[in-house]
Amino acid sequence: MTDSNKESTAPYCEPYRLCFTESTKKYIAEFVGTFALVFIGAGSVATNYVSDGALGLVGIAAAFGLIVMAMIYATGHISGTHINPAVTIPLLISKKIGAKDAAGYIVAQLAGATTAGFVLKAIFPTAVAAVNLGTTGLGADVTFGTGILIEAILTFLLVFTIYGAAVDSRASPELAGFAIGMVVLLDILVGGPLTGASMNPARTFGPALASGYWANHLVYWIGPIVGGVVAGLTYEGIFAER
Repeated sequence: MTDSNKESTAPYCEPYRLCFTESTKKYIAEFVGTFALVFIGAGSVATNYVSDGALGLVGIAAAFGLIVMAMIYATGHISGTHINPAVTIPLLISKKIGAKDAAGYIVAQLAGATTAGFVLKAIFPTAVAAVNLGTTGLGADVTFGTGILIEAILTFLLVFTIYGAAVDSRASPELAGFAIGMVVLLDILVGGPLTGASMNPARTFGPALASGYWANHLVYWIGPIVGGVVAGLTYEGIFAER
Protein backbone atom coordinates (compact mmCIF):
# COMPACT_ATOMS: atom_id res chain seq x y z
CA MET A 1 0.00 0.00 0.00
CA THR A 2 1.38 3.40 -0.94
CA ASP A 3 1.54 6.37 1.40
CA SER A 4 -1.17 8.15 -0.60
CA ASN A 5 -3.50 5.20 -0.08
CA LYS A 6 -2.80 5.24 3.65
CA GLU A 7 -3.66 8.91 3.78
CA SER A 8 -6.90 8.41 1.88
CA THR A 9 -8.16 5.76 4.32
CA ALA A 10 -7.21 7.65 7.47
CA PRO A 11 -9.93 9.69 9.22
CA TYR A 12 -9.82 13.38 8.36
CA CYS A 13 -8.80 15.61 11.28
CA GLU A 14 -9.51 19.30 11.46
CA PRO A 15 -6.80 21.41 13.07
CA TYR A 16 -6.97 21.57 16.90
CA ARG A 17 -9.57 18.80 17.04
CA LEU A 18 -9.18 15.27 18.42
CA CYS A 19 -9.39 12.67 15.68
CA PHE A 20 -11.16 9.34 16.14
CA THR A 21 -12.48 6.67 13.83
CA GLU A 22 -16.24 6.29 13.55
CA SER A 23 -16.11 3.07 15.57
CA THR A 24 -14.14 4.76 18.35
CA LYS A 25 -16.67 7.59 18.46
CA LYS A 26 -19.41 5.00 18.94
CA TYR A 27 -17.53 3.33 21.79
CA ILE A 28 -16.93 6.67 23.50
CA ALA A 29 -20.62 7.52 23.16
CA GLU A 30 -21.53 4.18 24.75
CA PHE A 31 -19.07 4.83 27.58
CA VAL A 32 -20.49 8.30 28.24
CA GLY A 33 -24.09 7.14 27.95
CA THR A 34 -23.63 4.23 30.35
CA PHE A 35 -21.65 6.41 32.75
CA ALA A 36 -24.55 8.88 32.77
CA LEU A 37 -27.10 6.11 33.30
CA VAL A 38 -25.30 4.68 36.33
CA PHE A 39 -24.20 8.02 37.78
CA ILE A 40 -27.70 9.50 37.66
CA GLY A 41 -29.70 6.30 38.16
CA ALA A 42 -27.69 4.55 40.86
CA GLY A 43 -26.76 8.00 42.17
CA SER A 44 -30.45 8.71 42.74
CA VAL A 45 -30.59 5.64 45.00
CA ALA A 46 -27.64 6.96 47.00
CA THR A 47 -29.18 10.44 47.13
CA ASN A 48 -32.45 8.95 48.33
CA TYR A 49 -30.54 7.32 51.19
CA VAL A 50 -28.59 10.39 52.30
CA SER A 51 -31.71 12.56 52.03
CA ASP A 52 -33.82 10.22 54.19
CA GLY A 53 -36.00 9.01 51.34
CA ALA A 54 -36.72 12.38 49.73
CA LEU A 55 -36.86 10.93 46.21
CA GLY A 56 -38.79 7.74 46.87
CA LEU A 57 -39.51 5.07 44.28
CA VAL A 58 -41.17 7.54 41.90
CA GLY A 59 -38.19 9.91 42.02
CA ILE A 60 -35.70 7.11 41.41
CA ALA A 61 -37.76 5.72 38.53
CA ALA A 62 -38.01 9.20 37.02
CA ALA A 63 -34.24 9.68 37.33
CA PHE A 64 -33.59 6.47 35.39
CA GLY A 65 -36.22 7.12 32.76
CA LEU A 66 -35.20 10.72 32.15
CA ILE A 67 -31.47 10.03 31.90
CA VAL A 68 -32.12 7.23 29.40
CA MET A 69 -34.30 9.61 27.39
CA ALA A 70 -31.67 12.35 27.50
CA MET A 71 -28.85 10.03 26.39
CA ILE A 72 -30.93 8.71 23.49
CA TYR A 73 -31.38 12.24 22.17
CA ALA A 74 -27.74 13.09 22.90
CA THR A 75 -25.99 10.05 21.40
CA GLY A 76 -28.60 8.11 19.43
CA HIS A 77 -27.31 9.49 16.15
CA ILE A 78 -23.77 8.44 17.08
CA SER A 79 -24.00 4.93 18.53
CA GLY A 80 -27.71 4.17 18.76
CA THR A 81 -27.49 4.54 22.56
CA HIS A 82 -27.53 0.90 23.53
CA ILE A 83 -25.87 1.58 26.93
CA ASN A 84 -26.85 -1.98 27.86
CA PRO A 85 -25.41 -5.39 26.91
CA ALA A 86 -28.98 -6.75 26.97
CA VAL A 87 -29.73 -4.40 24.09
CA THR A 88 -26.50 -4.94 22.15
CA ILE A 89 -26.71 -8.75 22.22
CA PRO A 90 -30.20 -9.00 20.63
CA LEU A 91 -29.17 -6.46 18.00
CA LEU A 92 -26.11 -8.61 17.25
CA ILE A 93 -28.32 -11.68 16.86
CA SER A 94 -30.64 -9.67 14.59
CA LYS A 95 -27.60 -8.62 12.54
CA LYS A 96 -28.22 -4.94 13.25
CA ILE A 97 -24.64 -4.61 14.51
CA GLY A 98 -21.44 -6.49 13.69
CA ALA A 99 -19.60 -8.72 16.15
CA LYS A 100 -16.59 -6.39 16.42
CA ASP A 101 -18.71 -3.37 17.21
CA ALA A 102 -20.89 -5.38 19.60
CA ALA A 103 -17.82 -6.43 21.58
CA GLY A 104 -16.57 -2.84 21.62
CA TYR A 105 -19.97 -1.60 22.79
CA ILE A 106 -20.15 -4.07 25.68
CA VAL A 107 -16.61 -3.28 26.84
CA ALA A 108 -17.40 0.44 26.70
CA GLN A 109 -20.68 -0.07 28.59
CA LEU A 110 -19.00 -2.02 31.39
CA ALA A 111 -16.18 0.52 31.57
CA GLY A 112 -18.60 3.45 31.75
CA ALA A 113 -20.68 1.76 34.44
CA THR A 114 -17.60 0.86 36.47
CA THR A 115 -16.21 4.39 36.26
CA ALA A 116 -19.55 5.77 37.44
CA GLY A 117 -19.62 3.27 40.29
CA PHE A 118 -16.25 4.39 41.63
CA VAL A 119 -17.15 8.06 41.20
CA LEU A 120 -20.29 7.43 43.27
CA LYS A 121 -18.15 5.68 45.88
CA ALA A 122 -16.04 8.82 46.21
CA ILE A 123 -19.09 11.10 46.44
CA PHE A 124 -21.32 8.93 48.66
CA PRO A 125 -19.02 6.95 51.03
CA THR A 126 -21.85 6.42 53.52
CA ALA A 127 -23.99 4.81 50.83
CA VAL A 128 -21.50 1.98 50.25
CA ALA A 129 -22.59 -0.17 53.17
CA ALA A 130 -26.15 1.14 53.39
CA VAL A 131 -27.40 0.78 49.81
CA ASN A 132 -24.34 -0.69 48.06
CA LEU A 133 -24.07 2.44 45.88
CA GLY A 134 -27.42 1.65 44.27
CA THR A 135 -26.52 -1.90 43.26
CA THR A 136 -29.67 -3.85 42.52
CA GLY A 137 -30.73 -6.62 44.88
CA LEU A 138 -33.59 -9.06 45.36
CA GLY A 139 -36.52 -8.24 47.62
CA ALA A 140 -37.02 -10.21 50.83
CA ASP A 141 -39.45 -12.73 49.33
CA VAL A 142 -37.95 -12.92 45.83
CA THR A 143 -36.04 -16.10 45.00
CA PHE A 144 -33.15 -16.39 42.55
CA GLY A 145 -35.39 -17.99 39.90
CA THR A 146 -38.19 -15.49 40.39
CA GLY A 147 -35.67 -12.67 40.13
CA ILE A 148 -34.51 -13.99 36.76
CA LEU A 149 -38.12 -14.21 35.56
CA ILE A 150 -38.90 -10.64 36.68
CA GLU A 151 -35.77 -9.22 35.08
CA ALA A 152 -36.47 -11.16 31.88
CA ILE A 153 -40.01 -9.75 31.65
CA LEU A 154 -38.94 -6.18 32.41
CA THR A 155 -36.13 -6.36 29.86
CA PHE A 156 -38.41 -7.95 27.29
CA LEU A 157 -40.66 -4.89 27.53
CA LEU A 158 -37.68 -2.54 27.27
CA VAL A 159 -36.06 -4.23 24.27
CA PHE A 160 -39.39 -4.77 22.51
CA THR A 161 -40.01 -1.03 22.84
CA ILE A 162 -36.53 -0.27 21.50
CA TYR A 163 -37.16 -2.41 18.42
CA GLY A 164 -40.55 -0.88 17.81
CA ALA A 165 -39.65 2.75 18.54
CA ALA A 166 -36.04 3.00 17.35
CA VAL A 167 -34.91 -0.01 15.29
CA ASP A 168 -37.91 -0.38 12.98
CA SER A 169 -37.54 2.04 10.05
CA ARG A 170 -41.29 2.70 10.10
CA ALA A 171 -41.15 4.25 13.58
CA SER A 172 -41.02 7.99 14.32
CA PRO A 173 -37.42 8.55 15.50
CA GLU A 174 -38.24 11.79 17.29
CA LEU A 175 -40.45 9.85 19.74
CA ALA A 176 -38.00 7.02 20.43
CA GLY A 177 -36.34 8.65 23.43
CA PHE A 178 -39.66 9.40 25.09
CA ALA A 179 -41.05 5.89 24.53
CA ILE A 180 -37.92 4.12 25.76
CA GLY A 181 -37.46 6.43 28.73
CA MET A 182 -41.08 5.89 29.74
CA VAL A 183 -40.85 2.09 29.65
CA VAL A 184 -37.73 2.27 31.86
CA LEU A 185 -39.62 4.48 34.33
CA LEU A 186 -42.67 2.20 34.38
CA ASP A 187 -40.58 -0.97 34.68
CA ILE A 188 -38.87 0.46 37.76
CA LEU A 189 -42.17 1.49 39.35
CA VAL A 190 -43.30 -2.15 39.15
CA GLY A 191 -40.04 -4.07 39.48
CA GLY A 192 -37.95 -1.75 41.63
CA PRO A 193 -39.13 -3.16 44.99
CA LEU A 194 -38.74 -6.74 43.70
CA THR A 195 -35.34 -6.88 41.96
CA GLY A 196 -34.26 -3.26 41.61
CA ALA A 197 -35.43 -3.44 37.97
CA SER A 198 -31.95 -3.43 36.51
CA MET A 199 -32.77 -4.61 32.97
CA ASN A 200 -29.09 -4.04 32.31
CA PRO A 201 -26.05 -6.14 33.33
CA ALA A 202 -23.74 -3.12 33.10
CA ARG A 203 -25.99 -0.98 35.31
CA THR A 204 -25.67 -3.59 38.08
CA PHE A 205 -22.03 -4.53 37.42
CA GLY A 206 -20.54 -1.04 37.88
CA PRO A 207 -21.93 -0.29 41.36
CA ALA A 208 -21.41 -3.95 42.38
CA LEU A 209 -17.71 -3.76 41.58
CA ALA A 210 -17.31 -0.43 43.37
CA SER A 211 -19.23 -1.54 46.47
CA GLY A 212 -18.16 -5.18 46.54
CA TYR A 213 -21.78 -6.36 46.65
CA TRP A 214 -22.30 -9.46 44.48
CA ALA A 215 -25.37 -11.12 46.02
CA ASN A 216 -27.45 -12.85 43.31
CA HIS A 217 -25.39 -11.04 40.69
CA LEU A 218 -26.08 -13.64 38.00
CA VAL A 219 -29.76 -12.71 38.10
CA TYR A 220 -28.84 -9.42 36.45
CA TRP A 221 -26.99 -11.10 33.60
CA ILE A 222 -29.23 -14.08 32.90
CA GLY A 223 -32.60 -12.36 33.20
CA PRO A 224 -31.92 -9.25 31.10
CA ILE A 225 -30.02 -11.10 28.36
CA VAL A 226 -32.68 -13.81 28.03
CA GLY A 227 -35.49 -11.24 28.07
CA GLY A 228 -33.71 -9.02 25.56
CA VAL A 229 -32.96 -11.86 23.14
CA VAL A 230 -36.55 -13.15 23.29
CA ALA A 231 -37.85 -9.62 22.64
CA GLY A 232 -35.56 -9.14 19.66
CA LEU A 233 -36.46 -12.50 18.14
CA THR A 234 -40.17 -11.88 18.75
CA TYR A 235 -40.15 -8.48 17.08
CA GLU A 236 -38.01 -9.60 14.15
CA GLY A 237 -39.99 -12.80 13.67
CA ILE A 238 -43.48 -11.29 13.82
CA PHE A 239 -43.49 -7.53 13.35
CA ALA A 240 -40.39 -6.56 11.36
CA GLU A 241 -40.95 -5.34 7.81
CA ARG A 242 -39.89 -7.93 5.27
